[in-house]
Amino acid sequence: MAKDSDKFINRELSWLHFNERVLQEAMDVSNPLIERLKFMGIYSNNRDEFFRVRVATIKRMLKLSKTQENLNTEKYETILADIQNLIRQQEAKFTNTFEVLKDELSRNNIHIIDETELSDDQEKFVYDYYIEHVRPHLFPLMLDNIKNIGIIQDASIYLAVELMNTSDDEKEDYALIKLPTDNVPRFLILPNKGKEMYIIFMDDVIRFSLGDMFSVYGYDSFKAYTIKFTRDSELDIDNDVSKSFVELMSESVKQRKRGEPVRFVFDKEIPERLLKKLSKKFNISKHDTLREGGRYHNFKDFMGFPKIGPRNLRYPPSPPLKHPELDNDRSFFDILKEKDIMLHYPYQSFQHLIDFLREASIDPKVRSIKMTFYRAAKDSQAMNALINAARNGKYVTVFMEIQARFDEEANIYWTERLQEEGIKVMQTIPGYKVHSKMILIRRRENGLNHFYANISTGNFNESTAKVYADDSLLTANNQICADLYKIFDLLESKIIPPRFSQLIVAPYEIRSFFIRMLENEITAAKEGKEAWAIIKLNSLVDKKVARKLYEASQAGVKIKLINRGICVILPGVRGLSENIEAFSIVDKFLEHSRVYIFNNNGDHQYYISSADWMQRNFDHRIEVVCPIYDQSIRKELMDMIRIQLKDNTKSRWLSPDRLNQYRKTGSKTKHRAQFEIYDYFKKN
Repeated sequence: MAKDSDKFINRELSWLHFNERVLQEAMDVSNPLIERLKFMGIYSNNRDEFFRVRVATIKRMLKLSKTQENLNTEKYETILADIQNLIRQQEAKFTNTFEVLKDELSRNNIHIIDETELSDDQEKFVYDYYIEHVRPHLFPLMLDNIKNIGIIQDASIYLAVELMNTSDDEKEDYALIKLPTDNVPRFLILPNKGKEMYIIFMDDVIRFSLGDMFSVYGYDSFKAYTIKFTRDSELDIDNDVSKSFVELMSESVKQRKRGEPVRFVFDKEIPERLLKKLSKKFNISKHDTLREGGRYHNFKDFMGFPKIGPRNLRYPPSPPLKHPELDNDRSFFDILKEKDIMLHYPYQSFQHLIDFLREASIDPKVRSIKMTFYRAAKDSQAMNALINAARNGKYVTVFMEIQARFDEEANIYWTERLQEEGIKVMQTIPGYKVHSKMILIRRRENGLNHFYANISTGNFNESTAKVYADDSLLTANNQICADLYKIFDLLESKIIPPRFSQLIVAPYEIRSFFIRMLENEITAAKEGKEAWAIIKLNSLVDKKVARKLYEASQAGVKIKLINRGICVILPGVRGLSENIEAFSIVDKFLEHSRVYIFNNNGDHQYYISSADWMQRNFDHRIEVVCPIYDQSIRKELMDMIRIQLKDNTKSRWLSPDRLNQYRKTGSKTKHRAQFEIYDYFKKN
């Protein structure tokens, strides 16, 4: 009998396989050229976060294992070695892809040049730009003077500058310059030369201008090498009971900036003496923390690569569509009395939700608005609508999840901003995250309270709603609204959880619910009845439900798994999972919705959620699984799923024998799900 560990893939390696699918999009010649560069940026940004969180966690566990007998040191060493090996393979593909893309840009009359390739006119343009826009944001640090290594910021780019005097061999020094990418763009478009277009990195603008900064100190020779730190970003939260949780989180976020380096990337051309000096200064001694790279780092900035060149170098525009049943002349509340509405972002406009909140903020019958936030947009219209509601005398309550990773500072800002407006902001729950996306509006109609709700698979965030594919239910269903009221009451009072009639709520029962639904299908299959399930999510990690999927497959249940990211199961393995067909779609938009459909003896059951099948979602988060009852919405969801099941352009197999191979469906017609779903809603 195979060991249990042989039935599952390591989650970290599975995540790296997902990120390789992103890299494949950069390599895919069928994608427009500028979009391929953006996928390079997404891949790079993903990898940075992987090191900041997952690799950092493994290194913590490895360090702890050396002092704890019950922890397996060899296990963590093996995982780290496997990660490094896979990263090296991907890095070679990444580097080659960048060179290919540069060549393709040149063939399209777009040239990325460095400071040594500037013409006289370009030199003047670059220097003038530097003086006016860049120099005001540069504050060099002399390396020998740095006492506090915490000032070196995580995931920022620095130029390590070698300063010399050609007439005095003993006059040598080193400086660090942080690239001010928060203040100026990473890329500078130079004046055209006829049809030829030119772009230079901000790194090279500064390299070109080093003499302006350092000549006054007697140096006349300068060489600059890019370096970057990636720090452990897990938060260590103090337990000082005299401080509010917001204060504790604020302090923890500040401490993150001084986290232990988990990766130090440097230009492979850097002189050995400078590398040793940097390593000693910043206490970097572990071999696996050091990684040599090329001239440029932080390719995440390619997500904002300039919109340059002809339109065919970018995706054709697909502006968000208006929902056909939402009429500007009718109240949302009147419409929802008649039927449920589901919005599908980014195919349909997020502005509908803003309009819903705006109407509630000024409607004289609305008494209260309750809402959860996990990640809010920088200039959030949703927040502004709530502030307006409070100013109009509505009772507004917000649960702001301050623990949302990498959005802690933004959420602390919004907490303080809302409190200034008299809005009640509920305290976060240590040890748990409120990840569910919920709105509940109470309206006084004919002397009675009526409730209206929104439950979404994605954040209430105008920015991400343009690129994250999510589903968002608007409903006046009495039982669903009553359950939401209980959840908000639970968040406010922290009392014993109530019973829910319609919603399935974590950390209480989501895992057991899905296991029960799969067991129903197993029973049906054993009785010779039709049995199937369609599961669409971002990540499948929890081994308890994974084992139940294996059991269902062995019983004959047909399972279609659309899994964008981590997937620890091994689908399509004879005797284990041959009835599980699993694939991932990576394309223009980020697949983010979670949709669960079960045959249920012919009485099909539909659910949406913000919960992936992960232990953290089941056991350490407040999550909601919401049933879908409206037949027209069910049809929409099934139509979208069927379109995705036909995808043979951007879907990849997750089975071990053909991992990340593009999926063939037997159809001679090319099917690209995201484009077809947009056309589906456009026609309707």
